[in-house]
Amino acid sequence: MLKNISRSWVIGSSWCTTLAIIIAISVAIGASPSTSVLLLVMGVAPAIVMALIGGNGPSQTVAEILHSVDAKDGRR
Repeated sequence: MLKNISRSWVIGSSWCTTLAIIIAISVAIGASPSTSVLLLVMGVAPAIVMALIGGNGPSQTVAEILHSVDAKDGRR
């Protein structure tokens, strides 16, 4: 069964489950709502940053950058 699930799906679901448990524990021990929201934001922020950074394709190599520049005299 685990062969059909991607690695990122397992990591993401375990991340969300852990975050939900931490928020539930903070509510259960009587933490203020602002503390629970802060924990939620601190837990979600790394995932958002990873999505923003990892969403792009692979970066260009040095060879791709150098070959994409046109010379001033028309040479390539």
